[in-house]
Amino acid sequence: MWKKIQQNWEEWRGVILIAPSMALAVIGLRMIGVFQLLEWAALDQFFRWRPIEPMDERIVIVGITESDIQQMQKWPLSDRVLTQLIEKIQSQNPRAIGLDLYRDLPVEPGYQQFVEVARNTPNLIGIAKIEGDRLGESVASSPVLEELNQVSAADLILDGDGKIRRMLLSVRDSGGKTFYGLGTRLALDYLQDEGVELEMLDAHRGKVGLGKAIFSPLQPNDGGYVNADTGGYQIMLNFRPRFCLLSQQPCQLFETVTLSDVLDDRLLPDLMRDRIVLIGGKAASLNDRFITPFGYSFQEGGIRSGVEIHADLASHIISAALDGRPQIQFWSELEEGLWIGFWSTWGAILGWIFLRIRWKMIGVFFCGFGLTLITYGAFLLGWWLPVFPPLVALFGAAISITAYIGLLERHNRQTIMHLFEGHVTPKIAQAVWRDRHQLLNEGKLTGRKLTATVLFTDLQGFTTISESIDPETLMVWLNQYMNAMVNIVLNYDGVVDKFIGDAVMAVFGVPIPSTTTEAIAQDAQLAVQCAVEMGKTLRSLNRAWKASGLPTVAMRVGIATGEVVAGSLGSDQRMNYTTIGDSVNVA
Repeated sequence: MWKKIQQNWEEWRGVILIAPSMALAVIGLRMIGVFQLLEWAALDQFFRWRPIEPMDERIVIVGITESDIQQMQKWPLSDRVLTQLIEKIQSQNPRAIGLDLYRDLPVEPGYQQFVEVARNTPNLIGIAKIEGDRLGESVASSPVLEELNQVSAADLILDGDGKIRRMLLSVRDSGGKTFYGLGTRLALDYLQDEGVELEMLDAHRGKVGLGKAIFSPLQPNDGGYVNADTGGYQIMLNFRPRFCLLSQQPCQLFETVTLSDVLDDRLLPDLMRDRIVLIGGKAASLNDRFITPFGYSFQEGGIRSGVEIHADLASHIISAALDGRPQIQFWSELEEGLWIGFWSTWGAILGWIFLRIRWKMIGVFFCGFGLTLITYGAFLLGWWLPVFPPLVALFGAAISITAYIGLLERHNRQTIMHLFEGHVTPKIAQAVWRDRHQLLNEGKLTGRKLTATVLFTDLQGFTTISESIDPETLMVWLNQYMNAMVNIVLNYDGVVDKFIGDAVMAVFGVPIPSTTTEAIAQDAQLAVQCAVEMGKTLRSLNRAWKASGLPTVAMRVGIATGEVVAGSLGSDQRMNYTTIGDSVNVA
């Protein structure tokens, strides 16, 4: 079992090492915010790709346009005009009226009329900008609406790139008083008539139930955020699509009429009955416009007025509570880490199993495409999953494993060259390189039992000769002999195992084993032919030596075929490929 585990480790070592290492590196980069802007961009693209949804008919917007301002010849609207507007809207019996206009100061004429109509309109909700370092300077609410406790927060939260993705369900002022966001307050008033009330599910975590919906406050590292300021009770706003997917033209989000339409009685009699009505500015000159995920900048369809964003929040809450429309949810940090690790592992596996770069690229790009489809599908179901961290882990692991394989191949080539340099022919070296994955283990040629033929030669009377001539002449003479014998061994596909003084040991049938009877016999024949050739060459050498006044010599040859053990032998500092066994001793 241990041997099998060791074998699997050797086969998959690169994947086992690189996959978790890359995942941890990517998780570290995600924790310091490297991917935050990219994750926001991915979320925005998913919003733009999302199919169009039906218009929410429970909400009507009374938008104050440039034409309305020109017609009134005054901004802000006088209290008299505002009173007339509220009276006409209230006459249609809406469930709630949201006034997205700051009225902290009287705007004469008509202030007393406004006070009177406010006191007689219990479903009229005004706004204030709540004080706080995070939210900027405060703007007070209308005094009469504050007295009636008919005030909500109009504060909007901008992300670092200037876009709105989050909204406040509620926020506390510096005195500790809690205000619902405008959209929240209007939605709760609407749902109250449906018999739907807020229910605390988990006070410690801030989890509340509302009809079919469960709301949890946004945490600093949820989704693509890193250390976000999540003061107040924030949620991700699940915007209704502004673009029609096919036409890429702005779509109607809510029933929208103008100030002039209402004042001039150009509305259907029951247009606002039992609906939420929001009053707010839509004119560009009012500077109440914000970039949403549907736009890259202040482009058509990419921006919404503040009143539309408050309407979006009201629609988000009502649709979730009554219709079960998905909210944007997140995985825990542990689940995100496992998700990144999963794709890192896939990248490493693809890089490991595909040897050709082309197939690696195809495999990785298909996986990347699949990852994008999965995360987009999850988004449609209400989940914001990491996109770029797993993509980087996928590609990074594939690239790293490719580099690792390259280094491993280089190391193995150097190992083979070191072990066999000058000892084998290019033909055998090429065969060893071709089968390196079976032969090499941790930079060594593994020990293997195989059948080979061992050839052993030495010189008769070498000791006497070595004592009779000077050392320099001896080494020249001996090297001439060794060089000739080695060339013959290599010519017959043998491996020069070692030199022992004047002795030469050669092996036929290693390191690529001969597994058939015919191949083993062929090795033996090559060894015999090699020995015969050695004898002929030695006779030629003797004639040349005799003519030069050098000693002549006789050679003894031993050949044996049998089972041997071949592999790397030595220390970490010095390693040689050698053959041992009875057949070596017999030869």
